[in-house]
Amino acid sequence: MSKLVLQRERQEAAALERRRQRELRRQGRIFNARVRTIGVDKAALDTQVKERKIQEAAEKAQNEELGIVIDTNEMKQNDKIMCMLEERHKNDIRNINKAVSEFQKNFQKPETRREFDLYDPQALKKDKPARVSDDDPRCTVSGLQKFLGEDLNYDQRMKFQKEQLREWSLQQQKDLKNALADQKFADDLHDKYRIALDQKTMEQQRKEEENRCAVCAATKDFNRSQAAELVEKKKLEKYQKIKDDMDEISSLLQGDLLSENPDQAISSFGTHRVITDRWKGMNQDQLRAIRDTQQQQVLEKMRQNQEERRIDAEWDRQRIQTARAQLVLERHLQRQNRECRRALDNMNADMSQEQKSKNVYLKEEEYSNCPTDEYFAQFNTTSR
Repeated sequence: MSKLVLQRERQEAAALERRRQRELRRQGRIFNARVRTIGVDKAALDTQVKERKIQEAAEKAQNEELGIVIDTNEMKQNDKIMCMLEERHKNDIRNINKAVSEFQKNFQKPETRREFDLYDPQALKKDKPARVSDDDPRCTVSGLQKFLGEDLNYDQRMKFQKEQLREWSLQQQKDLKNALADQKFADDLHDKYRIALDQKTMEQQRKEEENRCAVCAATKDFNRSQAAELVEKKKLEKYQKIKDDMDEISSLLQGDLLSENPDQAISSFGTHRVITDRWKGMNQDQLRAIRDTQQQQVLEKMRQNQEERRIDAEWDRQRIQTARAQLVLERHLQRQNRECRRALDNMNADMSQEQKSKNVYLKEEEYSNCPTDEYFAQFNTTSR
């Protein structure tokens, strides 16, 4: 048993040593600055070069076996011809470039170009100043070369402006004094005119009061005379009315109206028609027929009212039944909603408890091992 254990340990030690050596060789390749800068596998390239040489030697031996012989002098002659042609081509290109340069130098000078003023090295020396005088036509509004207050005669202008400002100030003071004097004179005139107008108004009011008193006295006299005439007129109208009433009473007492003559109401268009202003009323049979008809109408109205009350009661009963069914349905829905909310609250409580337990487990078990400096120091120590 111990031999097997020793043999297994030797094998594991040999395997560990092989891995260690392979890792050291790999580190030597990876951490080599030259190889890492080139970025290729030099050993592989050397192997490819050797294989290429072996292939060329094999092809050469094969050609010799087949009797293919290449003339070395002919190859040299061909190489010489190719070199001469290449040199001639280079000379032609050089001559063409030289001719182009001469043409550009003689006929395409920079001064003849349209946009030469954009990159002329002597442009600043040749250019005029941005502003020669205050009335320079080049100093336009869009040129931004001249602003208000930046003229060349600034000192003379400022002196003139100060003098002008002093004159303006004196003129304003003089105008203010004149304005105050004119205002005072206008106020005096206005006061005098207002006093005269008040006096005139008082005089006019006094005259109007006198005229009003005269008019009131005349009106009182006229009203007194009119009242006397009205009293006399009412007396005459009353006497005439009493006389007319007595005549009418005597006429009515002697007429057919108060005597209740039934023939006076018969119309000339037929016995079934009456004269309304002479008709004294209906007899007992006619009144009895009308009462019977009214009684029938009353009974019909009562029957219609009972039918309407019955229909209204039926509608009320149906509305009450519908409201009760709706109330039962709402209570059933509320009961279902309460059960659903209760089930959802229980499920949320279970999920919350499970989440709290999971957080406690993660905090106390999973994330309890905090990394130290030794954990970070183990990186970039191997080639893997």
